[in-house]
Amino acid sequence: MDLQIALMLVQDGIVNGAIYALMALALVLVFSVTRIIFIPQGEFVAYAALAMAALQTGQSPALLWLLLVMCAVCLVVEGVRQARGAEVDWKSTLLWAVVVPALAAVMLLVVKPQAMLLQVIAVLLTVTPMGPLLYRLAYRPLADATVLILLIVSVALHLALVGVGLFLFGAEGSRTAPFSEARWDVGGLSIPGQSMVIVGTTAVLVVAMYFFFERTIIGKALRATAINRVGARLMGIPTALSGDLSFALAALIGAISGLLIAPVTTIYYDTGFLIGLKGFVAAIVGGLSSYPLALAGALLVGQLESFASFWASAFKEVLVFTLIIPVLWWRSLNTHHVDDEE
Repeated sequence: MDLQIALMLVQDGIVNGAIYALMALALVLVFSVTRIIFIPQGEFVAYAALAMAALQTGQSPALLWLLLVMCAVCLVVEGVRQARGAEVDWKSTLLWAVVVPALAAVMLLVVKPQAMLLQVIAVLLTVTPMGPLLYRLAYRPLADATVLILLIVSVALHLALVGVGLFLFGAEGSRTAPFSEARWDVGGLSIPGQSMVIVGTTAVLVVAMYFFFERTIIGKALRATAINRVGARLMGIPTALSGDLSFALAALIGAISGLLIAPVTTIYYDTGFLIGLKGFVAAIVGGLSSYPLALAGALLVGQLESFASFWASAFKEVLVFTLIIPVLWWRSLNTHHVDDEE
């Protein structure tokens, strides 16, 4: 291996690590607020990428109909809950089940966007509300369950969403047009514009999340819920709405990741699972609680995958996922065990 090849591998590792960083941030956010290991995070990536590919071929994504079905079921469930005497926040319900899906339907069925920016907005409007809708339909009834039960629900939901993805998009893969076709030569190293878009967008999202959690009331409420759910509820923070918001942010991050990665690799209906799983490895490095460590873990996973593809391409996935073993072993020795009740 010469210096030129090493630089190329480092570049690929940074680009891959940027995507895994977004996955890790979303997983840490959801787990810290709701105690849910959200395995279906990768499905948002695949759904957004394939919906964008459909728009660029002049078709209306079938994903819209899945969203509308979820909205209808959510409205029925909330109506039944209110009939049984439960308190229902109709403002947030109408936001996620009516307003945002209606905007998505208008964009896809009426506007039929041709410009790339409008297509991106349409995809984000379609995928983002799926997060809080999934939370309301699958997880909120089990909000007080153990982490193990929530994990089992996540596995079942992942399998269901993969099957739905196959039904909606078919088995063929798709790519989208890049956001930038520029290319720069720096010291003999060719840097594609799409790679810069991926790294730059990731950096902007990381900074935006930092300011969101540090400077805004809503962000501080999410942090309080993550630290002590019962205490946050006693202070008047609506923890159920915190679950809605954390899942909405996770879906938004997943959708952006799908839009970023679709121009550089072929996306299939089940591609998101592998991407999400590598993001999960990065999140484990951060203990599913530390955002900076999760970012560092994502860069580590990206570099390990890149160099492993050169030295032992047949075993690169094995090497990446093996990383989780020493991390879990070290954490089991250095972390105090806390029961769910605590």
